[in-house]
Amino acid sequence: MATPQDRSAPNTSRQVCGGGTDGRKDEKAIAAAEAEKRLGEGAEQKEKRPGCPFIYVVRKDQDVYSHTLRKLFNESHGIFVGLQKDEKEKAGKSRIAQLVRVSKSYRSVIRACMEDSHQMAVSAWDPVMKAQHSTQVSILSAMELIWNLCEIMFIEAAPAGPLLLHLLDWVRLHVCDVDNMVCDVLKSESPAKHENFWNAMTIFVLQGRMDEARQLLCKEASANPASVSMCKILDELMKKMPVLSLGNAQTLTEMELKWQHWHDECQHFLQDGTFASNPPMETICKILLGDENTILEKKALMTTWYHFLVTRLLYCHPTVKPMELHLYAQSSLDQFLGGESSPEPLDIILLAAFEFDIHQVIKECSIALSNWWFVAHLTDLLDHCNLLQSHNLYFGSNMREYLLLEYASGLFCHHSLWQLAVDYFDYCPEYGRAYLELHIERIPLDTEHKALKVLRICEQRMMTDQVRSICKIMAMKAVRNNRLGSALSWSIRAKDAAFATLISDRFLKEYCERGTFSDLDLIDNLGSAMLLSDRLTFLGKYREFHRMYGEKQFSPAAKLLLTLMTARIAPPSFWMTLLTDALPLLEQKEVIFSADQTYELMRCLEDVMATKSENKTLQDDDTETIKVEMLRLALARNLARAIVKEGTFEE
Repeated sequence: MATPQDRSAPNTSRQVCGGGTDGRKDEKAIAAAEAEKRLGEGAEQKEKRPGCPFIYVVRKDQDVYSHTLRKLFNESHGIFVGLQKDEKEKAGKSRIAQLVRVSKSYRSVIRACMEDSHQMAVSAWDPVMKAQHSTQVSILSAMELIWNLCEIMFIEAAPAGPLLLHLLDWVRLHVCDVDNMVCDVLKSESPAKHENFWNAMTIFVLQGRMDEARQLLCKEASANPASVSMCKILDELMKKMPVLSLGNAQTLTEMELKWQHWHDECQHFLQDGTFASNPPMETICKILLGDENTILEKKALMTTWYHFLVTRLLYCHPTVKPMELHLYAQSSLDQFLGGESSPEPLDIILLAAFEFDIHQVIKECSIALSNWWFVAHLTDLLDHCNLLQSHNLYFGSNMREYLLLEYASGLFCHHSLWQLAVDYFDYCPEYGRAYLELHIERIPLDTEHKALKVLRICEQRMMTDQVRSICKIMAMKAVRNNRLGSALSWSIRAKDAAFATLISDRFLKEYCERGTFSDLDLIDNLGSAMLLSDRLTFLGKYREFHRMYGEKQFSPAAKLLLTLMTARIAPPSFWMTLLTDALPLLEQKEVIFSADQTYELMRCLEDVMATKSENKTLQDDDTETIKVEMLRLALARNLARAIVKEGTFEE
């Protein structure tokens, strides 16, 4: 099975008519995809540089950058997630009806995207862009054609009788040239004399649209009085044609008896020469009789072999059984092509569907189509129908999961679609989490907003290692940009004690240089997060000391300051700053520090001096010397005042 990088975008064009598709051009769409794939020009689109025959520019998964396909990816994502969340799976007919509704929802998204591409192709002035949009229309048309047939064959799985009705609807939806042709005919002054009048009526008959064919026949009767009697007979034959309806309780045996009686009546009028004077009516009567040669003569009107197949079944085998379809499909293809050309990829896919070979359908679609969207979603839907239980792959994961993983991996190449891919990985029970962990680490964290999105996804899924990695990356970016508050916030979120210590030191260094703290709101509201590291605890408590001092709570502030010094959780380079902060408290009129507290301060000062002496960092700095002398003087004076005060209280 091809990888996303090996894929190629089909290069073909088609026309959208009404709500359907030009079927033969659909075949060319996928045929072109196959041809381009063999040439090795895939979604990576290798582009030669002039003068550098050995250098290529490689682009991965170009489909994710298509505006139309982005809409397809976004809207189908909701349908996919809704299907997975529907845990209360119904049973029997109600379950089938539910899955058919989901299938039609997918097809409506494909059709909406196809219409958008068609509008862009019509409005585009640039020939290159027009060709690209036309190609996209062809691809989407072929995708809907295949999906619709799979819906009929695998999901609805209609029995003989209703099966043909579904196939008729399928052909009518996807081969719609007749609608444009009828519009031209009816707009003319004399519709019955229009050159395409009989062609339009013949296509209606070939598609089993008897009511519309009879309405056109009335135009002929009105315009040509000589043919009134023939028109009445032909009208009566079309009116009497037995048709099974979905709500009809008629048995197949009853249907076959009515069909045989009607067939004999048609045969009688043909042999009687009733329509001999009007060749177009005679041709229609032969079609009603199921004359395969006559039907095949109208291949230009049908345009596709599968239209020929359904017409052939309608008039020759109206009660065809599902398991007989592949025989008629193969013979219809052979007759329609007539040995003039070989089957194209679309033909092979449709034949596989008629043979009920789901595995082959998925395989051929994987090869022919330019991305994994189609096969991933179709396989998931078929898996919910319990049709893929036997298709397990030899390397562990089942087919559904394998295709969903490949599709989601492709989405991760896009700057915004990666968010959709997360849900696809979530619903891959075996390898989904491993894939998500690998891919999420490769997302470029360009902004904090994007980083928070990624982080939320990881936190919801308890991906601890990825959470820590993202927080560290963002913390490092913030440090490089000198945004210490953001860096500290990320390091706390990562629960990285070492990095939180590093950033706390940066805050303290900044305070020493400027005399103020930045990001006060963050530091004031650290709460229990300050317990992550000793240095962060010190930063929070030191800021609390400043707040108390500013509020003139001198005694609590002094007690906290002394605790910070004696706990030795401050960096050694900051000890002198703490002692300096004690100076204003020592010089207060009221005695703040007790004698014992003053002795502690003195010991701290001597420890600082001893440490500096040991490290040979004591320099002949007048400012430093003056500061030390001032501290010693203030401490001595405070000690004396404290002793006097405490002695007075004792007396």
